Amino acid sequence: MKFLHTSDWHLGKTLKGRNRLDEQRAVLGEIIGIAREHEVDAVLVAGDVYDSAGPPAAAQQLVVQALVALRGTGAEVVVIAGNHDHQPTFDAYRPLMSAAGITLVGTPRTAADGGVVTFRAPGTGEPVTVAALPFVSQRYAVRAADLVTQTPDQTAARYDQVVRALLEQLRAGFDDNAVNLVLAHLTVTNGLFGGGERLAQSIFEYHVSAAAFPADAHYVALGHLHRRQTLAAPCPVVYSGAPLAVDFGEQENTNVVCLVEASPGVPARVTDIALTAGRRLRTVRGTVAELAAQAPELAEDLLRVVVREPARAGLRDEVQKLLPNALEVGIDPEFRVALGGSRPSAAALARRSPADLFREYCAAEQFDDPRVEALFARLHDDVSSGE
Repeated sequence: MKFLHTSDWHLGKTLKGRNRLDEQRAVLGEIIGIAREHEVDAVLVAGDVYDSAGPPAAAQQLVVQALVALRGTGAEVVVIAGNHDHQPTFDAYRPLMSAAGITLVGTPRTAADGGVVTFRAPGTGEPVTVAALPFVSQRYAVRAADLVTQTPDQTAARYDQVVRALLEQLRAGFDDNAVNLVLAHLTVTNGLFGGGERLAQSIFEYHVSAAAFPADAHYVALGHLHRRQTLAAPCPVVYSGAPLAVDFGEQENTNVVCLVEASPGVPARVTDIALTAGRRLRTVRGTVAELAAQAPELAEDLLRVVVREPARAGLRDEVQKLLPNALEVGIDPEFRVALGGSRPSAAALARRSPADLFREYCAAEQFDDPRVEALFARLHDDVSSGE
């Protein structure tokens, strides 16, 4: 049987205030097209469907449309909640989505209570078993009292034990004659961050070894870390990575969806299919003149710009006029000079006027613009005169 593995859609995510819903819609359209072209039997979505627990209505609408379209290809669709998703809401919509042929799993469940999903592959008739483990939070696994009374190593060990116990319980639903899959959202030891994850919920104190996954699983489909990677384990343990770079820390990542072929008793074969929809994120450096020369080739990209000139009034506006897609503009550290020396005494400061102090600050920062000094003087006059 064939299935797609994808994760970390982060729908509703904005970047430096830029709404990216159109890009996200295009990427999901690409994934739907791949599912249809390859006639896959299932689509597994390994969590972080949304970017927040309270996603905007437009993002929710896009998720429903995408899941219904994936189901419309004839594929079984199984989705688990990640740390960004609101897990109780997933469970609340579980009966409704089930009526549409889509399986949602919001909170960790036992095999008997819906933690194990079974079906026959539409294209081949092979039995398939999916052990679904949504994100297990530290709060779920470790009691508040333990955080106070135990060492970090002890609480980390407790987290590991809880996750292993959940996986072992779900494994009880495996069938020797079926394609047995694990779908989970968590941090695996030695996994590499993609660059845009929420570190507070990805800290490596709360991780599990790849050896925790059952050796008889044909494939472990993971979400949470945004970089495509396979970890050493007795069975294939794979992060599909995010299909669209969510931040500039991910600009060098390769965005893919994993096409997996598996049969009972046969190791899974994984093929990465590149995703090309969505704008490229790039960091560019240079003087204003150099940036102007690059402008034509950067027109379609979302940019983080590092200017190699001293700061001056209007510099950001000048750069953004040249590069309208510049979401972040900063000064290269080489052109920023930190204030040095010891802090002057109160008596020494009292002998200098506010205008003198401001002029010295601008000089130390290599910021030379008479208009700013004039504006400061005018504002200071307004404030000190009580107007």
